[in-house]
Amino acid sequence: MLTIRNLSKSYGNVTALRNVSLQIPAGMFGLLGPNGAGKSSLMRTIATLQDPDAGSITFDGIDVIANKMAIRRTLGYLPQDFGVYPKVSALGLLDHLAVLKGYLNRGERADVVEALLRQVNLWDVRKRRLGTFSGGMRQRFGIAQALLGNPKLVIVDEPTAGLDPEERNRFLNLLADIGGQVVVILSTHIVEDVTDLCPRMAMICRGEVLMSGEPREAIAAMRDRVWSKLVSKSTLPDYQSRYTVLSTRLIAGEPLIHVYSEARPEEGFAAVDPDLEDVYFQRLRQHGAAPATLAAA
Repeated sequence: MLTIRNLSKSYGNVTALRNVSLQIPAGMFGLLGPNGAGKSSLMRTIATLQDPDAGSITFDGIDVIANKMAIRRTLGYLPQDFGVYPKVSALGLLDHLAVLKGYLNRGERADVVEALLRQVNLWDVRKRRLGTFSGGMRQRFGIAQALLGNPKLVIVDEPTAGLDPEERNRFLNLLADIGGQVVVILSTHIVEDVTDLCPRMAMICRGEVLMSGEPREAIAAMRDRVWSKLVSKSTLPDYQSRYTVLSTRLIAGEPLIHVYSEARPEEGFAAVDPDLEDVYFQRLRQHGAAPATLAAA
């Protein structure tokens, strides 16, 4: 169990985290929020890359802030910006990182490196230079290095940003396999990643936790409160001014809006089953943080 209590962090006049408290059990845990919400600041603090201004973090009895080396021995971390040596092979770099992780026996190290490259489906390309890898392949290599040493806590920060759908699905399946054994924190702004993977989650915005719990419970709480309607572009501003418009997307060039309301807003609106995206935007609207989205479909 990872326990975070009243964690705060500022950079000069900018408050990145404000009294963040979370209980994160074993399994996949989603940390969902827009860009700039404070997710990376929280991940970096948990990973002992920076100290908080206030608050505490404990993991299975370890005081993370006071005993950084102890937590680092049980931590796997894939940061948002993960660099590689482009001219080095996957096998060569992972072997080097295994040495740094403490695998000094050559035979043991070879077995560990092979097992990890097979686990992330990179064994067949182990001798290729990392500079030739696709974005998804680099992310899978990042998970391999994060899993060195059999960590009990794994942190992945925005891992699927920029991946094509096939690589994203492959990467999420890999995370799901890992999440059955250890605590895995998935930090992302992509709602689908949390929907697909995480039985528990938290939403964060402007450094504050907006909600935490089970996605299905949050979705159930919005049942019979989400309505949709296809409107014209010219009338869209009027709807946005009169109703709580959660999201807007284009259907054949016309805006389809989702509105949050206790009762049918007006004639022409149809009730729809809510999803986690509706929950996400409703919480952000309450926090005054999210503009309506507009996407073609």
